[in-house]
Amino acid sequence: MHGHSESASARDWGGQVRQACARRGLQLTAPRAAVVDILSQAPAPLGAYAIIEALGKRDQKTVAPPTVYRALDFLIEHGFLHRIESRNTFAPCAHFGHAHQGVMLNCEKCGRSLEIEDEALSTAVDRAAQSVGFAAHRGMIEVAGVCGDCAAAAA
Repeated sequence: MHGHSESASARDWGGQVRQACARRGLQLTAPRAAVVDILSQAPAPLGAYAIIEALGKRDQKTVAPPTVYRALDFLIEHGFLHRIESRNTFAPCAHFGHAHQGVMLNCEKCGRSLEIEDEALSTAVDRAAQSVGFAAHRGMIEVAGVCGDCAAAAA
């Protein structure tokens, strides 16, 4: 496990997304930036309707679901965001800036997620995929369990 030059912590993820978009010449439109703001302030991954609700409260107006889904698609397409399939939620990518196979550790108690990156695991997944003729482009392994904070609180 290791970090990279564009590694993003929960606190600075939004700023790093903005910087990466500027460097890459990507358009971070107002709706996209609003979704980045909501996700960067969230203590845990959010579903699309939670994002829509948060934006509506923040902006005091109705937000159309397609607007949020388009923003989420953009953020996923450019590697800034992961969709947690098992929960139908979205989490900031902690290692954007390069293609990778990641592992998302999902806490069953508090709902937070932690992304880790392990080259040996990525290599093993790639080799297993190649052994059956599958070319993996992107992937996320999801693991359910209890985070360190929740485990400590239960002890």
